[in-house]
Amino acid sequence: MDFDLTDEQRLLRDTVRDFARSEVAPVAEELDRTKAFPYEIVGKMGELGLMGIPFPEEYGGGGADTLTYALAVEELARVDSSVCITMAAHISLGTMPIHLWGTQEQKAEWLPELTSGRRLAAFGLTEPEAGTDAGATRTRARIDDGEWVIDGAKQFITNAGTDISGCVTITARTDGSGTGGEISNIIVPNGTPGYEQGEPYRKMGWNASDTRPLTFDSCRVPEESLLGRRGEGFKQFLQILDGGRIGVAAMGVGLAQGALDEALAYAKERRAFGQPISKFQAIQIKIADLSAELEAARLLTYKAAILKDRGGPFTLTAAQAKLKTGRLAVRATEEAVQIHGGYGYIEEYPVCRFYRDAKVLTIGEGTDEVQQMVIARQLGC
Repeated sequence: MDFDLTDEQRLLRDTVRDFARSEVAPVAEELDRTKAFPYEIVGKMGELGLMGIPFPEEYGGGGADTLTYALAVEELARVDSSVCITMAAHISLGTMPIHLWGTQEQKAEWLPELTSGRRLAAFGLTEPEAGTDAGATRTRARIDDGEWVIDGAKQFITNAGTDISGCVTITARTDGSGTGGEISNIIVPNGTPGYEQGEPYRKMGWNASDTRPLTFDSCRVPEESLLGRRGEGFKQFLQILDGGRIGVAAMGVGLAQGALDEALAYAKERRAFGQPISKFQAIQIKIADLSAELEAARLLTYKAAILKDRGGPFTLTAAQAKLKTGRLAVRATEEAVQIHGGYGYIEEYPVCRFYRDAKVLTIGEGTDEVQQMVIARQLGC
């Protein structure tokens, strides 16, 4: 068991850390307050190669492994979750399905634009009546004169409605059934008639990321827009969710680390009764506990990434990592706010934003309860 990162992994981690501190941190509060999508930052991430980290070099990607990707996610989330989820959702949900199951023509059309960050990709799974029960998909697609005709709706979709959004891959019933039966994945380019993006949601956190509902009303795309084999959509998106949980777990680690960073710095600076509050045992216990739990969560997340890179079974570990890191992020940000006292409730302090951003990590990419179900099933229950 080797706990050391490679030279390439350390270089990427340090590059993203410097970028997050120098480019993201100075504008994160304003982006959150104004709910402005970070176009300039996304462009710079594209130039650094961060939008295509795990994809083949022949398509403009970085050719890196899952652990390297997780390191990049962690460092971005340490500073700002909105910027981080924009990159993470683009890679693990939007672009990964095209990489895994796209035809050569689909890859040639989409991957160079997506790995460069010139275009963003989205993944449309969740629906008004199909969230945790993803198999209850009601969106339908039928063949008519060599085209898929799509009708339905999606919700809580990330990266679909920006000025640089390129496409969304959606799940749809392709056998005409209401529920149950055949589900397939279809690529729908932005700008296709009948495909509309709704207004952005007013959210508790992740305010600078793009999240909105989608509607499809007799939306027509070529039959060749089918992604992978017909009828294998359910199996495909379960695989995507497994891999995506590693990225979300890395977000939890990064957010918890960022909260600990802020809490420790403030505790050393803030004075009470003639000394820094970091000298009081009550504060030390909070910081010590968070530090220990954070390191354990980080190792669990890295293990999931390494198992995936080795081609071994990682579903159990990825679910465990997401469950633990999401909960840790909530606790760490709450403790960081508590250590800040009244200042922690003020928007100018990053821990206030961190606190709002943390909760979704126990909901998105499968709720905590779903992770518990996955874990139990993997254990044979």
